[in-house]
Amino acid sequence: MRFTTSRRRFIQFLGASAAMTGLPGRVFAANSLTMQAAWINDAEFAGYFVAMDNGLYEAEGLKLNYLSGGPDVIPESSIIAGKADLALTTPDTTIKVIAEQGAPFKIIGAQYQKNPIGIVSLAKAPINSPEELRGKTLAVPPVNVISVDAMLAINGIEKSEVNIIPYAYDPTPLLKGEIDASVDFTTNVPYTIEQAGEKAASFLLYDFGYKTYNDTVVVTEEALRSKRSELVAWLKASRMGWESNFVDTAAYPPKFKDTWFAGTGRTIENEIYFNGAQKPLMEHSAGVFAMDEDDIEANLASLARIGIKGNRDMFDTTLLEEVDA
Repeated sequence: MRFTTSRRRFIQFLGASAAMTGLPGRVFAANSLTMQAAWINDAEFAGYFVAMDNGLYEAEGLKLNYLSGGPDVIPESSIIAGKADLALTTPDTTIKVIAEQGAPFKIIGAQYQKNPIGIVSLAKAPINSPEELRGKTLAVPPVNVISVDAMLAINGIEKSEVNIIPYAYDPTPLLKGEIDASVDFTTNVPYTIEQAGEKAASFLLYDFGYKTYNDTVVVTEEALRSKRSELVAWLKASRMGWESNFVDTAAYPPKFKDTWFAGTGRTIENEIYFNGAQKPLMEHSAGVFAMDEDDIEANLASLARIGIKGNRDMFDTTLLEEVDA
């Protein structure tokens, strides 16, 4: 599912690293770019796989080195340590370390216009709004606690009115009736529940006031100076990869069965479901990765509700303007 590494660990890392005047270990060729993904190789990154397999990065004069993520990978750490030029991150973590640790980061795009994180319940006992969480047991991964706190506060619900317990990305307690709902990716877990013989109900935190992006594209200020043309090329080729992927969301996952999706333990049917479910969360009239002013402001306002004080200067939309030119 999602990150299990604590924010505390990352912020401690940044405390020792953010003051560096240069980034170590930068050995990439002039026209190469290294990308750190946010999680294991699943449909969340299908557009990049399409772009790589179809030669779209090479067509833009770019050699892309792709690093998969996982539960022990902190994407921002990869770029601050010089292992990658860009990373896909969550905006709350990134903006927090910029604001509080002085991390030299800029957000240059957003893969998900609407964060896929939501509340998942069983259709036979559905929870369709924050109001319906009162008196219920909600399982929440540690990394998502502050997001849930914000969603509850925005909707006028006291945290004490909900029985919040830890969650480890396993829908078994929900299927057994031990909990009423969990916080999960709504693009994926409903399929898992369906395979277990139940139907799922879900709603996004985004749709009830916690309006944040996800898989924000983050680079260092140094990368903006030294690799701007490569970053623009990456945005352009990646957008084309996603556009091709979304022509038919069932077409590409089977092609990746023995390559990108090999060894994940998930079925291709799961990836097809995921790919289709994420499409409406990524679409924007200006194209994939777009960040318009209203949405940036909504992100900042949502994060401010949980004490993360960001500002417009943390976002750089000028590279997307070059892509659109």
